Amino acid sequence: MGLQHVNFVDTQNYQLVLALVFAIEEINRNPHILPNMSLGFDLYTIPDNESNVLESFFFWLLGLEKVIPNYTCRRESKSVAVLLGATRKTSSQTGLLLELYKFPQITFGPFDHALSDPGQFPSLYQMAPRDTSLALCMVSLLLHFHWTWVGLLISEDQKGIQILSDLKREMEQNGVCAAFVKVIPEDTEFSLHLIIESSANVIIIYSDTNFVEELLFAIGQYFMTWKVWVTNSRWQDVSKMKHLILDSSHGMLMFSHYHGEIPGFTELTSTVNPSKFPEDIYLARLWHFCFGSSYSKRDCQTLENCPQNASWEWVPEYVFDMSLREESYNIYNAVYAVAHTLHEMLLQLVDTPKMGNEEGLLFSPCLGSFLQSTKETVPVSLLTLDEKMKLETEYVIHSFWNFPEGLSYIVKVGNFSPYAPHGQQLSLQEDLIEWSIGFTQTPRSVCTETCGPGFRKSPQEGKAACCFNCHPCPENEISNETDMDQCVKCPDHQYANTERNQCLQRSVTFLAYQDPLGMALACTAVCLSVLTSAVLGVFVRHQHTPIVKANNRALSYILLISLTFCFLCSLLFIGPPNTATCTLQPIAFGLVFTVAVSTVLAKTVTVILAFKVTAPGRRMRRLLVSGAPNFIIPSCSLIQLTLCGVWLGTSPPFVDSDTHSEHGHIIITCNKGSVTAFYCGLGYLGSLALGTFMVAFLARNLPDTFNEAKFLTFSMLVFCSVWLTFLPVHHSTKGKVMVAVEVFSILASSAGLLGCIFAPKCYILLICGLLPACCLPFDLFTYFSHE
Repeated sequence: MGLQHVNFVDTQNYQLVLALVFAIEEINRNPHILPNMSLGFDLYTIPDNESNVLESFFFWLLGLEKVIPNYTCRRESKSVAVLLGATRKTSSQTGLLLELYKFPQITFGPFDHALSDPGQFPSLYQMAPRDTSLALCMVSLLLHFHWTWVGLLISEDQKGIQILSDLKREMEQNGVCAAFVKVIPEDTEFSLHLIIESSANVIIIYSDTNFVEELLFAIGQYFMTWKVWVTNSRWQDVSKMKHLILDSSHGMLMFSHYHGEIPGFTELTSTVNPSKFPEDIYLARLWHFCFGSSYSKRDCQTLENCPQNASWEWVPEYVFDMSLREESYNIYNAVYAVAHTLHEMLLQLVDTPKMGNEEGLLFSPCLGSFLQSTKETVPVSLLTLDEKMKLETEYVIHSFWNFPEGLSYIVKVGNFSPYAPHGQQLSLQEDLIEWSIGFTQTPRSVCTETCGPGFRKSPQEGKAACCFNCHPCPENEISNETDMDQCVKCPDHQYANTERNQCLQRSVTFLAYQDPLGMALACTAVCLSVLTSAVLGVFVRHQHTPIVKANNRALSYILLISLTFCFLCSLLFIGPPNTATCTLQPIAFGLVFTVAVSTVLAKTVTVILAFKVTAPGRRMRRLLVSGAPNFIIPSCSLIQLTLCGVWLGTSPPFVDSDTHSEHGHIIITCNKGSVTAFYCGLGYLGSLALGTFMVAFLARNLPDTFNEAKFLTFSMLVFCSVWLTFLPVHHSTKGKVMVAVEVFSILASSAGLLGCIFAPKCYILLICGLLPACCLPFDLFTYFSHE
């Protein structure tokens, strides 16, 4: 079996030898495995130069220092399998050689897809589990710390390309972006400027070669203490590179496969010494290297020249790690796999004649097929030898602590299990993590800072998805989480608060009597209606006076009554809208104003006819005497009534809600139903008012002693001005303000008619008393005094 050898005294690799010895001695003491038979081993080292990697294997196979193919002096060899070292090149080269002899090979290094090809390596078995969940494990760690902007340094080999593909897939699915991706060939110098200039504070390094050690050594020269390094393995040589407190590798996070413990192995490593294994010259060299004793075979056979109480527990962890390494665990499993395979094979061959001489009994190509069937007989549950049996493995996460004088420590800080429920696969003890010297708290590694609630992400053109701008949510939209792609619109009965991170309940409102505006308009309407009633009372009381008679009492009474209803109809617009009020609004408004305006028109026509009468037999006098102007009122009102009927029959008004006019409120209003019908009714009323104004304007030059035409002209001018102003204001307002504008226009136009027409007459009746007949126009007075 091959173990990798290095130039200096490698204390870490000696644990592999102890695992091999411990497993073999444990099996030899077990009466249920290979009874009456003992296992042994031959140990060979492999040179550092990979071009000479086959030298030790030829020496083992041939038994000669000079390589002579197809010739061997080792007829007594009883080797049944070989355990190969940790590097892929070693396993691939020796695998091809040993395949010629159909010799079973078991590797204890990292799993390699290239070695799992059954066509090329049918007799090679790998003890290490696949890295099927490593990418998911790393990305889960990134998501736990909200690291979404990372750099990737990957070795250019088959495993590196595969893990890069897995990482990209998992990162894309979870919203993590790569600041840079650098695939580095072996034996190639790498410039650190890419790492130094990158804004990513987290760098993932994946490689199963010496590249990581060389890279971290180069990084240490720059003291890059503001970066967090995430690697795929516990690199033992990392802790040897620098004995300074400002080590760039301080706080590095390392992933390794989870493995169980070997009962009794820790006791062996803590008590092993040259006196316990006097034939082990390599152990004597290590003892001399660590404790300063002589390592000659003669000296170490006695205890006088060697420390009696020395233990590996005394030396720093970077010299000899007492914790069980993954490779040692794999060697322990491999020995048990071979032992159980031999045991099963012997049970089947117990009645079979011996093949050749007795010494060669155990060496058989059939051992490979037995190895494939030995999968559940070993005491360790993670052992798998067949590619089809490779399951997703669990991982252990370690943090590297660096102390002065090279006193470093590797601390277990978490676990990852792909079999745990989603969201519970990763477990971390953050209080055990020591971050790099450049960080005083948990590092951040993002391209763009998080968009908080109330904002949404807007991607930056030409950049990764993790690089974005943060824009506030539009009106009435919210985002109550961080980094939301789109804001969510609040329902109609809710509205967004100022921070745009929560929808609040809208309060229902309308132009109520309790509101200051509503109360003011209602009081004004009531007061004006009372005032109009008072004016009507004055006219009734003075109905026999010439001035009341001169203004046509009947038309004045109709006008005052219609104006009273005009003021009162404005109350339909105040208060909580319902179906009844919404239906009555257009009828009441249209009819009462039509009656009022048509009455003014009738009064104007009456005045014109009265002043145009010059002879008793004239036709105009007959029209005036017959009361023809009085038919104007029902004719105009009938047209308005027809328009209102069509409006209510086709698209009547209804109760509606307005959620946009006033922030945080739902305004209950009366929807006009048909906007066309509304403007047709308003247009007819406007045409009637404009016509009345033009008729009154033509009569403005009548005799000045008492000319009512001027007052009628001025009243219609006020009326038209109010409603012409109403149109643009009504169109530009919403909600309660629009209703208030409607009410104000009704009150203002009605008050204009009341004041301009009846204020001068009330002044004469109440202040000046009764005027003599000479003060009135002769013709007009003569007509009304003789009626």
